Amino acid sequence: MDKPASTPGTGRKLPPLILHPFSDVHAPERLAASARASLMLHGLLPAEDHNVDELNRRLLDGRYHEVTMLYYVGKDLSRWLDQCMDAVRRDEELQRQGLEQASFAEFLVEDAPPAVREKMQRWGVADYKAIFRRALGLHAVFAAVPERVALSDGFLRHHNRYADALYECLQRAVPYASVKQNSFCFEIYASGEYTRMLEAEWNSD
Repeated sequence: MDKPASTPGTGRKLPPLILHPFSDVHAPERLAASARASLMLHGLLPAEDHNVDELNRRLLDGRYHEVTMLYYVGKDLSRWLDQCMDAVRRDEELQRQGLEQASFAEFLVEDAPPAVREKMQRWGVADYKAIFRRALGLHAVFAAVPERVALSDGFLRHHNRYADALYECLQRAVPYASVKQNSFCFEIYASGEYTRMLEAEWNSD
């Protein structure tokens, strides 16, 4: 059963979650080509002059870029989880509650504050839960972005399923207490947005 949504602005304030943009300018083009290749391979678009090998190459190229983007999102999320645990270690009351990184990962994925959910929707990210879940799962096993040659074609084809399973493993690795209803709140920013906000604060002093 889904937990009820948190009330905006209630509870202890956690550090803001700051997401950095993915800097590969060719990624949108490759992702679009991968999506078209998938449709062609399934007979939903005419294959035109492309052979199966070429379509598979385009499909896997796009999947690799998806993995890369998820890794970098996971890096930002993992940094935020570390910051949350720093806040726990500085508070004796929180230390007694059995909170672990998995506690805040569950909070982020399953019960993020309404303002966070609404902002993700404004950014056009409808299924942010899946993205956060898979990003955390992939980042848990890769210390750096894996080279394309290090990943099998089978992994790339089904990386979302692998990443979902990795997230489940991550959450089950150690016992943890769930975040209590309305006990925490946080805000989410794109890195450029957060920088501009800080500059405006500094200039107003």
